[in-house]
Amino acid sequence: MDAGSGAAREYIVEATKAGRTVEVRSSRTTVEVREMTRTGGVVRTARFIAPRVLAVVEHPNGDKGRERPRAAARPHAA
Repeated sequence: MDAGSGAAREYIVEATKAGRTVEVRSSRTTVEVREMTRTGGVVRTARFIAPRVLAVVEHPNGDKGRERPRAAARPHAA
């Protein structure tokens, strides 16, 4: 997300307990991310101004690799 002043900021919303899901809704003006229970109850909600959202990344339900990929080492110019 563009946090203004040229800096990008990352927000992570994940299903914190078994059986919960994360639902993403977007409109022209907002992006809303909700953590939901099995019965459809909303646990928590995060709302963002759509023009400032740079990307929404969704990972599969069984994705256990919570570590972020490391940047490849760049060779130094001599």
